Amino acid sequence: MRDVYHEELDSIGATLIEMSGLVASALNQATTAIMNADLQLAEKVIAADDQVDALQKALDARALDLLARQQPVAGDLRTIITSLRMSADLERMGDLARHVAKVARLRYPEIAIPEELRQTVAEMGRIGEELAHKTGEIIDGRDVEAARLLEAEDDAMDRLHRALFSALLHEGTPYPVETAIDVTLVGRYYERFADHAVSVARRMIFLVTGDY
Repeated sequence: MRDVYHEELDSIGATLIEMSGLVASALNQATTAIMNADLQLAEKVIAADDQVDALQKALDARALDLLARQQPVAGDLRTIITSLRMSADLERMGDLARHVAKVARLRYPEIAIPEELRQTVAEMGRIGEELAHKTGEIIDGRDVEAARLLEAEDDAMDRLHRALFSALLHEGTPYPVETAIDVTLVGRYYERFADHAVSVARRMIFLVTGDY
């Protein structure tokens, strides 16, 4: 029975790793969709978010079932509670990738991001995808050191977010209201995506060390 119990705990970790891979792919595809006005790809990202939602629901159900049946304590209890919170962060990351894709769909056949801002947005997408992949590696290896480094990498996303906002406010580059709203929202989606990745990393530190 204890072997089955620990297999169930391991399956929760495997689901979190799967979710991190899915949201990384979703952000990559959403970025491509918004940079290229790719309607088909945007629709694919929007539809695929259901898979992330389903994984979260299944994980949460397994975790709650384990709490009820096994009444875990100490490290096992911390693992289950932390996993519930990490699944919520990852699910939200999937939602944010979907939001980027929705902006691409809304503005199709036009490209939502002005040409002079596309490099910044593309870099935000690259960093966000990388952070999501790293959350999976951190969960898989329970890597506290990598989790601590992730927050520093998020600083690059914050700098790009500020640069994007500054460009919108620059007097020499007036943008239509629709464009300004789109860029503001998209920048916020990427910035929040990265924040949730950092949250996952912090929760892993807590899981391993007991300190948060």
